[in-house]
Amino acid sequence: MHRYIPHTDEEIKEMLNEIGVKSIEDLYIDVPKTVDDYNLESEKDEFTVKSEILSLAKKNKVFKIENIFAGAGIYAHYIPTVVEHLANDQRFVTAYTPYQAEVSQGTLQALFEYQTMMCELTGMQVANSSMYDGATALAEAMLMAVRVSRKNKILAASSINPEYLQTSKTYCTPQNIEIEEVKWNDNGTLDIEDLKSKISDETSAVVVGYPNFFGIIEDLKLIKESIPEKTLLIVVSEPVSLTILESPGKLGADIVVGEGQSLGVTPNFGGPGIGFFTTLEKYVRKMPGRIIGQTKDVDGKTGYVMVLQTREQHIRREKATSNICSNHALIALINAIYLSTMGPEGLRKVAKMSYNAAHYFAEKLKEKGYSLIFNGPFFNEFAFDAGENYYEKWKKLAEEGFLGPLPLVKVLPNFKNCALACCTEVNTNESIDNLLKHF
Repeated sequence: MHRYIPHTDEEIKEMLNEIGVKSIEDLYIDVPKTVDDYNLESEKDEFTVKSEILSLAKKNKVFKIENIFAGAGIYAHYIPTVVEHLANDQRFVTAYTPYQAEVSQGTLQALFEYQTMMCELTGMQVANSSMYDGATALAEAMLMAVRVSRKNKILAASSINPEYLQTSKTYCTPQNIEIEEVKWNDNGTLDIEDLKSKISDETSAVVVGYPNFFGIIEDLKLIKESIPEKTLLIVVSEPVSLTILESPGKLGADIVVGEGQSLGVTPNFGGPGIGFFTTLEKYVRKMPGRIIGQTKDVDGKTGYVMVLQTREQHIRREKATSNICSNHALIALINAIYLSTMGPEGLRKVAKMSYNAAHYFAEKLKEKGYSLIFNGPFFNEFAFDAGENYYEKWKKLAEEGFLGPLPLVKVLPNFKNCALACCTEVNTNESIDNLLKHF
């Protein structure tokens, strides 16, 4: 495919005449004009622009993957080369939404398999394809819970990723949906007594992390037993952890969402990510997004099609279950390739190596006199007291080539001098020991 196909002035004039406007600017006449002067430099040649961009890019700090010890929702994993090679096939990269099933069987089959594997991971019955990111997936889960229960109150654990909570409030507050937080106890898990004191007949759903933002593994069975039968349990999870933890589906979850970046997508300045969204079959018509289904054609051959896409572009806006239109379908395809490449055993090995590395790191820190903030069981992340002026130390670690444990004060102001450490399969004992020399 040619990288750039410009229109000629004559072609542009012909198109404008056809739709009855005089200039391209007339197409935007209804858009409020808040800026008159964009303060842009005059045009430059391609060579100059490329040189300037490369000069700017060189200012970025690039860390060796084994020296990355920050997670908090985005994780550094090793991605087999075959994943990027297959995903970069131009027929996938250039594909738009697969409306026409007859010309989109490859993309549709990959998305169908993505849904199947996400259901297997979460223990749920239905998955969509897909959401923008983990935060919007949670926000949409809350909206879905309100549609199911017709009640407007959500109880959310304070130990959920703060950015997810903020995004959810942005979605829910204008729709008069109240989100009340439930505190954590000393071991970092949901305070069951606080949950019981806040739950009422108006509670639509309870939201917990599994593991939560501090890496602590919640007791989903106990939480499920502590809430009324008609109150939905929404679980925000990290997909790699689900290969060694009991699946949320088996522990009573009604909706399981999360960020799929750790399944074959490199961390890229905060994006792109992908939200996964799974639920029970009885809720499928309340589910946002779209589902890819498997069927048979008139000749009995297997085919794939888009089904149950109650989006505002297909039905009346007030009846739509989501405004998710063009999403990160290519990232879902990357997830499918990564999951297929790794297989159940490969994923389980990644999870076990991540768990072992994080616990090795925690033990070594304790030997040096540092203390963990919580004593609950954790997967691949844990919070610890990093000492005075940790934020300044964190910046010095970067100068030494380490992306150190996240200073929690960046997202939780009350956690001054605390850090959230993360390890995955890429962090060896040697790389952990090298980081510890700076503590």
